[in-house]
Amino acid sequence: MTALPRSVAETARLLADQGYIADRELATTVHLALAMERPLFLEGEPGTGKTEIAKVLAAGLGRRLVRLQCYDGMDQAAAAYEWDHARQLMAIRLAEASGQAERESLSSDIYTRAYLRARPLLSAIDPDLPPAVLLIDELDRADEPFEAFLLELLADFQITVPEFGTVRAAVKPVVILTSNRTREVHDAIRRRCLYHWVAYPDAARERAILAAKAPGVPAKLADQVVAFLQLLRGEDLFKLPGVAETIDWAQALTYLNKTELTAGDVDETLGVLLKYQDDIAKVRGAEVARLLNEVGAG
Repeated sequence: MTALPRSVAETARLLADQGYIADRELATTVHLALAMERPLFLEGEPGTGKTEIAKVLAAGLGRRLVRLQCYDGMDQAAAAYEWDHARQLMAIRLAEASGQAERESLSSDIYTRAYLRARPLLSAIDPDLPPAVLLIDELDRADEPFEAFLLELLADFQITVPEFGTVRAAVKPVVILTSNRTREVHDAIRRRCLYHWVAYPDAARERAILAAKAPGVPAKLADQVVAFLQLLRGEDLFKLPGVAETIDWAQALTYLNKTELTAGDVDETLGVLLKYQDDIAKVRGAEVARLLNEVGAG
């Protein structure tokens, strides 16, 4: 396990070494979350690199990545822990068969760590496992009542299991929460975290990201791709393309042996950038030509 960075510059370098180009504000917030041992709540549009931060921190710090992908209807059993009822029942049957089924002693025997199935939240703070980076991804997709269950973990890095006791982290995990803001996350969660809004990168940073993630893209094509994306995000679209789409599109054009953008190339590959037919229909043709003219003028 790598030591935590001691400065904002070291944090930015740690992220950059894993291919994540962060601006100064983001690097500062990440550094403070690590230094202060506080959860970090990242909010922003889909595709801006929120999830990737947890991945690169796990790789850069030499910690295991524990990911909880949130969804509608997720409960405690899926997120934190559940008892292995089948094994508990078998233990009860075996005890009864051997004549040792005393209620009090049997109850204490079957509610032990051996019968407790750890899900991501409990796994991340398990003192018997190596330190972790815990990613609670897309919290806004989970039901609001689920947020209440997270409060103990975010405040004290522990989970209380009524039948067993309290499980505390020996080494506090690095906790990253993300939200695409499809709904507002409760203030009680926000108060326990440091916060950063992850915006789309400016042209210079997006160009640096593309150079790091897709170094095989010709320089002129990469410049045009970034300029086109910067303009395209100013359009009134249902789903704006994120950084992942920038990388995918540049690589797709390179696979097609393109060295610079033409209107025909853009029209033929819009499905790499845009994922809704209404958006594609709105941009294809005259709008693509207009944007390319602006790219050329710029």
